[in-house]
Amino acid sequence: MSAGNAAVLVRRPGHPELQPRGYAQRLRALRIGLGAGVPVLLVVLWQVASNRGWIDNRVFPSPGRVVTEVRDLEELGKLWPNLWATTRRILVGFAIGAFSGIVIGILMGVFLIGRAAFEPLLNALYTVPKLALLPLYLIIFKFGETVYYALIVTTVFFFVWISTLEAIVSVPDGYREAVLSLRQSRWQLFRHVLFPASLPQIFVGLRITAGVSVLIAIAVEFSYGSTGIGYLIIQGKTLFIPPQTYAGIAIAALLGIAFIGVVDIARRLAVPWAGRDRSISRG
Repeated sequence: MSAGNAAVLVRRPGHPELQPRGYAQRLRALRIGLGAGVPVLLVVLWQVASNRGWIDNRVFPSPGRVVTEVRDLEELGKLWPNLWATTRRILVGFAIGAFSGIVIGILMGVFLIGRAAFEPLLNALYTVPKLALLPLYLIIFKFGETVYYALIVTTVFFFVWISTLEAIVSVPDGYREAVLSLRQSRWQLFRHVLFPASLPQIFVGLRITAGVSVLIAIAVEFSYGSTGIGYLIIQGKTLFIPPQTYAGIAIAALLGIAFIGVVDIARRLAVPWAGRDRSISRG
């Protein structure tokens, strides 16, 4: 085909380009509607199945019964102390583990010597199931709250460390060369290129560990201790009080949603250019 007869492909502007604010609002409303609608639908189906006797209420209490159990736990003074115990462990463990993981990941990503020296060891430790460390931590820390913190810190550290390290080393060489060609210092390279370019991936690791930290806290409370949401769940199982078990599971799920939501808010504030509302079709 000659140059004069070459076909020209033209894409007409769509809603995202013509009405960006309205498109963003509709997309946000769609996400919220679907995100809330699907769980609500499942709960309604669960309630209907319970009312019609399709499931055994003695083993699978209805959502209404679970809500009643939450109120009962509050009246008995068991809800808030246990909720705070779990929340405190997650907050402290997540903060220490995330901070140390980011710092070590950055240092190893920037300095080749540190990466060569410590990456094989940390990779080996990363593959160890963290709950397998619980007996060892019980011996080291002589029981007590430190055991919870240590296990959550360990878990969060490795997730955040590996995501931070990979984010730093994955920055394209062209970005580095462009800054160094302007005779900028390595601190300027890190401040203006490496760290900003790595932030989206770092927040991916933080988002994952926000949920994992809840999982670890609940799992440790299953196995050890006498407080926390995990303790309420296992107590309900041991004493055969299914509503208490399901109430604890629901509270744990809400905790996970809350912590992930906090990380998402921090991500939007820190890296507003790295949006998650992307798909093949954009209207």
